[in-house]
Amino acid sequence: MNLELLAPIMFVSLIFFLLIGYPVAFALSAVGLFFSWVGIHFDLLRPELLQALPNQVFDIMRNDTLLAIPFFTFMGLILERSGMAEDMLDTIGQLFGSIRGGLAYAVIFVGALLAATTGVVAASVISMGLISLPIMLRYGYDTRIATGVIAASGTLAQIIPPSLVLIVLADQLGASVGDMYAGAMLPGLLLCAFYALFIFMLSIAKPDWVPALPPEARTLRGAKLLQRVILVMIPPLLLIFLVLGTIFLGIATPTEGGAMGAVGAIILALINRRLSPKLLKQAMDSTIKLSTFVVFILIGARVFRIAFLGVNGDQWVEHLLTSLPGGATGFLIAVNAMVFFLAFFLDFFEIAFILVPLLAPVAQSLDINLIWFGVILAVNMQTSFMHPPFGFALFYLRSVAPKSVKSTQIYWGAVPYVVMQLAMVGLLIAFPKLVTGSLHAEAKTNAEDAAAIMQEMHSAPAPEVPQTLDAAAGNASAGSSNKQSEEQLLKELTGQ
Repeated sequence: MNLELLAPIMFVSLIFFLLIGYPVAFALSAVGLFFSWVGIHFDLLRPELLQALPNQVFDIMRNDTLLAIPFFTFMGLILERSGMAEDMLDTIGQLFGSIRGGLAYAVIFVGALLAATTGVVAASVISMGLISLPIMLRYGYDTRIATGVIAASGTLAQIIPPSLVLIVLADQLGASVGDMYAGAMLPGLLLCAFYALFIFMLSIAKPDWVPALPPEARTLRGAKLLQRVILVMIPPLLLIFLVLGTIFLGIATPTEGGAMGAVGAIILALINRRLSPKLLKQAMDSTIKLSTFVVFILIGARVFRIAFLGVNGDQWVEHLLTSLPGGATGFLIAVNAMVFFLAFFLDFFEIAFILVPLLAPVAQSLDINLIWFGVILAVNMQTSFMHPPFGFALFYLRSVAPKSVKSTQIYWGAVPYVVMQLAMVGLLIAFPKLVTGSLHAEAKTNAEDAAAIMQEMHSAPAPEVPQTLDAAAGNASAGSSNKQSEEQLLKELTGQ
């Protein structure tokens, strides 16, 4: 058995198990354990590598960053069930209702606000689907436009902080969650602008598809409308500042910001007199399920990672991707094409936990800023919620849409927004400052600096080595390199 063949076989086997629908956490663990046994049986791996697994599990349990996931999930579920989305959609719909596409603008605006408060795609899509879709269809909106804008606006929770995707990516990349939030803010707002521009062009080219609300449907006007807007907008804006403002200002960590957001959501539900034991139980049950899901995938990913690194899988991936033409740009294009394809079948948790740890070292070797890289992947993985026919946002919308709405209409409605999301990926690759301009440290966005450093290293005079010692080292290196790499890997995994 050749050690060099095990890494590609492992990777292909994992993709096969995932594509046939085997549970992700168990597929990762099973493939990792099986190939560990194969490597140990053929004397290619040391059994001590598996003894590092308990230490890896405790590393997951000690990870404070991951605590932000249950906090933000709980906050989003409380807000979604406390009626905040319904109040905002009704009020903003009245505000924009007098113009063509007004309801669609309201959905985009409220989708951005929900993203900045809940960070949960399911809550946003289901809320807006239940509240806005019947109204949009009643007043003559084209079904594809109505379903597309609702699904796309709901997925803004993937890229606008406090997104769960950004937390997971920051953890897997070893980057700061606060920096990831800061870098993703402008791209998220630009996506909102793209959606609004699309609706504006439709209102000119196809005004019948996005009509204005009739006068009898606009029940709030003047001072009453202004008062309603102020009362509805102030609570979520305060919560956004409580969560994101304190993180950006460095007052709180993302985990602390999530805890404050969860408390703030409970307070808002109490003020609106919508907090009940049943609501709390539902929110806690859903939070526990999602958190358990994440932890099990993480444990499976660590099992797979130990075996994959043991068979030099990281070197195989690095060699495969760094040999692509185009340097850093070629790497980014190839990786994003692969992520876009895998997003048809895998959700963002699976992509983040399986692929990102393999891609991060390659990105570093190409001198790519990891925050920039993470935001590009986050925008790309946003398409996983919009891909017809497997996008989760489309499933969520299908579950609450009237029976008169066909699934094909939902799918066709999503296509323009997938194109816009891919265009955003291209913009971020072409203009890194859209991400790095919000960061404190200057980003290195290409391999030019790395190439210059490598050139200096090669041009520096090498120390003279006696020929006899050089020959001896050459003969010994082949036999000891694998042993040294295993020793280094074992120290890394055990933290010693």
